[in-house]
Amino acid sequence: MMEEENGRPSMGRGKGGDGALERKEKLQVGATLFIGLGFFASSLLWSIYNSFVPLILQDFIKSTTAVGLIMTIDNVFGVIFQPLFGAISDRTRTPIGKRMPYIILGAPICGILFVFIPRMGHLWSLMLLIITFNLIMSIWRSPMIALMPDLTPDPLRSKANGIINLMGGIASIVAFLVGGKIAHAYGRGATFLMGAAVMILAVGVLFLRVREPALGPWRIELLEGEQSMAGGRFGLESFQKLPKNERKSLLFLLLAIFFWFCAYNAVETFFTSYATNRLGMSDGQAAMLLAFFSVSFVLFAVPSGFLAQRIGRRKTIILGLLGLVLVFLPILFIENLLAIRILLLLGGLFWALININSLPMVLELAGPSELGTFTGYYYFFSFSASIASPILFGLIRDLSGTFGSLFLYAPIAFALALGCFIQVTHGLGNPQSESIAPPK
Repeated sequence: MMEEENGRPSMGRGKGGDGALERKEKLQVGATLFIGLGFFASSLLWSIYNSFVPLILQDFIKSTTAVGLIMTIDNVFGVIFQPLFGAISDRTRTPIGKRMPYIILGAPICGILFVFIPRMGHLWSLMLLIITFNLIMSIWRSPMIALMPDLTPDPLRSKANGIINLMGGIASIVAFLVGGKIAHAYGRGATFLMGAAVMILAVGVLFLRVREPALGPWRIELLEGEQSMAGGRFGLESFQKLPKNERKSLLFLLLAIFFWFCAYNAVETFFTSYATNRLGMSDGQAAMLLAFFSVSFVLFAVPSGFLAQRIGRRKTIILGLLGLVLVFLPILFIENLLAIRILLLLGGLFWALININSLPMVLELAGPSELGTFTGYYYFFSFSASIASPILFGLIRDLSGTFGSLFLYAPIAFALALGCFIQVTHGLGNPQSESIAPPK
């Protein structure tokens, strides 16, 4: 079970640097939940940001294409800086770990900046704040995500990622449901203040409760050997050293990730605009409607990891992609709120099948000293989608004249992701017996 070191839960380490986690093949749920607080903090801010910032921008700008272009700023920084700082954190050594310095410095600064976003009275000051906020967010996200694979061996990562994403889903519910109610009652500024306060609190608990092992749960000898061979390797060199068949699988997997995040990001960014313009809802009511998707995602985050263990990651993700095509397409033709809520609930289920299992597939192809680098690959493609998608859909919306076209755009993008994903033959996981240890 979990060991306590200096008051913080830690994955136990035995002789030679192998963790108790690795020896017993048991997932330490308590420690994983604490690790998930970092993802909770990040997801909370992004959910509020993506729901309300487009509406704030529409107070200054009428073109949906222009709003979409501005909404890509965070993703441009993500593409540039997240892979870089993921790789840099792989080589960082401090008394508090290699990931934690980026988290405890970046997160509080972002929280302070976040409070002021809805309070800017001029477009230029709003843009300056948005750019600064997103720059700092991009620096600590990859190190934060890499905490999970640092402490979890590959066979357990789908389950661990399910718990991590459960935390992210809860954050989305807080953002959409609680934040939506606060915005409806007190205005947007109160929602941003709530998000910043909860985020800083979550990161504080993460720092106090999770102690990074100095070199993770892997053998010190193996890490030192790979580090010396890696030298100054960043970026593409880790990709190029893979065997040809693994390189091909990783490329198609990353392309699939690109397309399904094109779909997801467009829905996340413009759903509130769809609901306010087509369904006549207020800002807060639109955010609360999107909470149906997040609630379902939370409920199925952990079960999707178990399903992947039983039938494999590949079949699980294919099921999710097919389901999302069938779920989002009907929304193009209906405006009945009950039907939309049911479809959003189904959408959250199918998105969990995809999102929980995709990062573990990428990380299975990484060496122990490259987890931050491969996490950076994942975010390079997901954030590239987040750059392209708001601009592309913004143009489609301006040409079509309706936000309803969102639900033609998203199914097409999910179908393209499916076409790429069926080419993937590696990183599928090993669905053998695993067990979860209850929290201590």
